[in-house]
Amino acid sequence: MSESNSAAAAQKLIPISPMMIFPSTMGQFSVYLRQDDKYVLYSGKNERFTERHREALHDIGVSQVFILPQHKELYDRYVEENLGRILNDEDLPLRERAGVLYNASVELMRDTFETSLPMPLGHKQFERLTELVRYSASFLTMERALKAVAGFISHDYKTFTHSVQVFVYVLSILSTYDLDKETLVQSGLGAILHDLGKARIPKYILYKPGSLTDEEREQVNAHPVLGVSMCAQLPLSSHATNTILFHHERMDGKGYPTKLKGEDIPLCVRVASVCDVYDMLITNKPYAQALRPYEALKMMRDGMKGAFDLDVYKRLITVLSGAEII
Repeated sequence: MSESNSAAAAQKLIPISPMMIFPSTMGQFSVYLRQDDKYVLYSGKNERFTERHREALHDIGVSQVFILPQHKELYDRYVEENLGRILNDEDLPLRERAGVLYNASVELMRDTFETSLPMPLGHKQFERLTELVRYSASFLTMERALKAVAGFISHDYKTFTHSVQVFVYVLSILSTYDLDKETLVQSGLGAILHDLGKARIPKYILYKPGSLTDEEREQVNAHPVLGVSMCAQLPLSSHATNTILFHHERMDGKGYPTKLKGEDIPLCVRVASVCDVYDMLITNKPYAQALRPYEALKMMRDGMKGAFDLDVYKRLITVLSGAEII
């Protein structure tokens, strides 16, 4: 295990924490150490990583190990399969667990949008997403979880990162209500899938730098209905379906697609609509620069009167303040 490996030469290897590799887990990727300007093979691809390996790394003060770029997909799937174990590992710093959760969620949503869509969402991908949300729900309702995740939030708009960020904010707010775990999970699933229908909107429209034509606006406004249709064969709960279909409804009845109003809009949807607009405002898009969090909240309060449930809006401010985001 101490010989230099030519496979690592002249490559930019990817750093990971040694705490991410569990003892007795069959190695699906090679693990390297860095010594001066060289990478040294520590554990081979088909070699079992044992407790002795991890203890040895701890004893010599190693805080990073490395994997080959071509093994990143294998590593991402390994993290996804072990996500529950990682998030519950209190030996792993909270911020590190938050980073794992955020990155795993983004990679899974990237894969969903770039590989699975715009075809109807398949059962296998849906099961992967459901498992991710279920593992994440317990973590994201922890007291300091949003603060830990906040450092990873992207401010450059992409549909898959936006989906993840709305999901994070939704669960952070819903955790302030007295809701059961399954309601949180199903609401979170609806949140992470809320913009699924945008996969069927031409990218030149979604990322158009100027104003949309009436026809283009009509296409964009169809994405909630398209999203629900793409999930028609999946066992979605009403919480999830409602979130996908109604997240652009407004409390004053001026939203779309059905002009629902006030308390007729389910709580999980009212939460998702606040989080959706907030995250859109704090991200850079071709047609608008990102606002700072307090600027976004001010715009939501003063420029979008009647749109939001005021109690939900206040809870958003509370959770953002608690996470020191504003």
